[in-house]
Order: sequence, then C-alpha cells, then structure tokens
Amino acid sequence: MKVNGRVVRDPDHWIDMARDRVRLDGKPLQPRERVYLLLNKPAGYLTTYRDPQGRPTVYDLIADVGTFVSPAGRLDLETSGLLLMTNDNQLAERVTNPISHVPKTYRVKASTRLTDEQLQQLRDGVELSDGLTRPARVALVRDTETHTQFEITLTEGRNRQVRRMVEALGAEVLKLVRVRIGPVGIGTLPIGKWRPLTRAEVRLMKGA
Repeated sequence: MKVNGRVVRDPDHWIDMARDRVRLDGKPLQPRERVYLLLNKPAGYLTTYRDPQGRPTVYDLIADVGTFVSPAGRLDLETSGLLLMTNDNQLAERVTNPISHVPKTYRVKASTRLTDEQLQQLRDGVELSDGLTRPARVALVRDTETHTQFEITLTEGRNRQVRRMVEALGAEVLKLVRVRIGPVGIGTLPIGKWRPLTRAEVRLMKGA
C-alpha cells in the first residue's frame, strides 16, 4: 500500500481519507459509500447472516440492497419491528454501546392485565439476575379484561431485557415490537420491508 506516494507496511499507520492519497495494488483507494437502512423485521426471522438450521434471516429481506450492511443491535427471533442496518461501524457502535444510552422504544402485549403499581415498577427499575434495570419511560396503550398493552422506552440493551422485566412481574410477553431507535421511528413501513434513512434521519441518529 502507498500513502502519498510512499510505501507503508505498518498496519497501525493512521490514514486520513479526506487528505491522504492511498493506492492499493496501484489503484486509488476510495472510501466506500455509507448506507443506512431501516428494516421492519417480522417475527420468525433471525438477526444473523446465515443460520445452520436453514431458518430465514433478515438478509433474505434485504437481498436487493446491493451492498453488505450489518445490524446495529439485534432483535430476538420472535421480536419484530425496527432494525437499523448499516456499513457505518462508527454509527453502529454509537447506537449499540450502553454508554451512549440511545433510547429504544417497544410496544408490548402482556399475558395478563398489569396494575398501575406494576407499570410503575417498570418505570422505577426491576431487579433482574444481572442487577437493577435503569429507570424507563412507560405509557399505557390500552387494557382489556385479560391483557395490557404498553410502550416502554429503555436506555440500556441487556439480553431479552423487556421480556425479563415483564416476567419479573409474574407475566409473559405475548407480542414485542420495537417501534423507535433514538429519534427515528418505524412509521408506516410495512412489515418485511426496508427503506433508506433520509439524510435528516442520519444526522439525527448521529447526534442521538
């Protein structure tokens, strides 16, 4: 590899792609175009590239994107909703790193009717096997005789966190949909479909 006409063999050599001229095998090296997309993941799809058991993955749904992108965070098999996919590793790290506290909002259907006190427990923090959860925003959507639907916004990303929090209340999650990451919501995007983020959404996400 040559940088500004000089051969560089040090793998830790710092390169400024905005100022340095880089050639690899005699050809100019260009920064790749950044791609940002939102996928409305259906339940039953894995957030992985390939499954040894042959189950469907989110990559089956984005075959027409034209370049490789990775999920910024994951949704478990039975969770649906908003999945951010990108080749911008810096943004993906910002979205997924617990230090960033990027809020993520989920729509939840519980297997029982939750009381006001139980919803307040979710807001205040629930003791799990890996410690007390951070305070959350919780808004009641509606009650039926047997179920409660609510939205919860978390600023941490523990494994199966929403399901475990509801289980700690003595209920189970019947349906779980992520509807928002930071400033970007899923809107009217049909399930199983994807769309690129707008420039404004990318700017907002980078500032989240």
